[in-house]
Amino acid sequence: MPGIILSVDQGTTGTTVVLLDHELNIRAHGYQEFRQIYPQPGWVEHNPDEIWDSVLGAMAAAFSASDVSPAEVRAIGITNQRETNLVWDAASGKPCYNAIVWQCRRTADTCEQLRQAGYEALFQQKTGLLLDPYFSGTKLKWQFDHIPGLRKEAAAGRVVAGTIDTFLTWKLTDGHAHVTDATNASRTLLMDLKSLSWDEQLCSILDIPQEVLPEIRGCSEIYGHTKNVPGLPDGIPICGMAGDQQSALFGQACFQTGEAKCTYGTGAFLLMNTGDKPVPSKNRLLTTVAWHIGGKTTYALEGSAFIAGSSVQWLRDGLQIIESASQIEALAAQVPDAGGVTVVPAFVGIGAPHWRSEARGAITGLTLGTQRSHIARATLEGIALQNVDILKAMESDSGRHLLRLKVDGGASANDLLMQLQADFLGCSIVRPQIVETTALGAALLAGIGAGMWNGFDDIAGVWKEDRTFIPEIEEEERQSVLKRWRSAVDKA
Repeated sequence: MPGIILSVDQGTTGTTVVLLDHELNIRAHGYQEFRQIYPQPGWVEHNPDEIWDSVLGAMAAAFSASDVSPAEVRAIGITNQRETNLVWDAASGKPCYNAIVWQCRRTADTCEQLRQAGYEALFQQKTGLLLDPYFSGTKLKWQFDHIPGLRKEAAAGRVVAGTIDTFLTWKLTDGHAHVTDATNASRTLLMDLKSLSWDEQLCSILDIPQEVLPEIRGCSEIYGHTKNVPGLPDGIPICGMAGDQQSALFGQACFQTGEAKCTYGTGAFLLMNTGDKPVPSKNRLLTTVAWHIGGKTTYALEGSAFIAGSSVQWLRDGLQIIESASQIEALAAQVPDAGGVTVVPAFVGIGAPHWRSEARGAITGLTLGTQRSHIARATLEGIALQNVDILKAMESDSGRHLLRLKVDGGASANDLLMQLQADFLGCSIVRPQIVETTALGAALLAGIGAGMWNGFDDIAGVWKEDRTFIPEIEEEERQSVLKRWRSAVDKA
């Protein structure tokens, strides 16, 4: 069935809009960055109006770069930075405060108090998550505790809350739809993982008024239709929605239990499809919803490294040893190894499976012979080695040995990084032809929701391989690198 799918990929530093046709040929891209706001150390915010402006700007750029007319758009899919959330006026849509970003660590003390009160086991049992500032629940609690008059406004029904998918759907429908999907809801610390509903006990513990929360829906259904959106006709269905990492898992066609992917973006995010039952983690990984389609839920194990591509930005902007991110591969390739240097990119703490929010970045093994190229290579190694820790924990929890890992995201184009990942993991790394699988997943979900495809069988053949990276080092060398890495992590 002909028609164009508009996929909105709302990320941490900018918004990408991709226009795809029924054969999933990418007809055009549009991209627009927005500000990162750092009110104090460890705090990260976004201006929600600037996020919305970036969506409109990216859409306009995509249409202007193609021969596609907005009238050809049959469906809209949304994927988004997941744990970032905000509260806004239910009548005007005006934000009550900046969006608090997933990277923000302001609620570390709150999480520690909840742990000390003995709540972590309850939260993990019900939500599959750990008590960490990463997740939305304590961010939302902070807003209700610190924004004057917010609880009174909530009691009067004058404010609503949600993650970025909820905010964008609200804006696209001119306030007619206040919804989220099960994947984004599963990142809030507020949703019961089995019933896919807001949990009254958890909302009470975090003192969050449940009435401000959106309706939880599936990942591929009609949530509402466009109304008064600049540059788009009214009446286009918004009918695909998933958090960015689940969207990438879907876009990578990881439809079978045991298939896994890693997305290299600002952070690195690994998800493994675990089938129709949630798998509790004994290694401090996250149990999450992969997708909920047609009344059926698929679950995943997830491990996140908070810093990946942003460590390359640090080399560019902080240390200024490269002028652009694309230069790191050539610089790192100037040396055969890192010369004993190890970079632990724990700039905002260490995520799974360690979960040490107090950890900070470290460089070890420096000598008078250390050059820029060694630090560049060690930074790439640090990105890859974080993922080894996560994947080994994932294998332990799932009882499955990973034979190959599908990869995507901007940094997956770095051949040296992908080879290092294969070497350190000891498994094949498979890169698809379309590395923008986050946007692709949202497009596939929207296409199913709009009836452009009948389901999994129709889209299973879409995924095409670009290149496979095979391990090139021996086990003895691999273990030596891992030993050096674990020693450095202990010091971070």
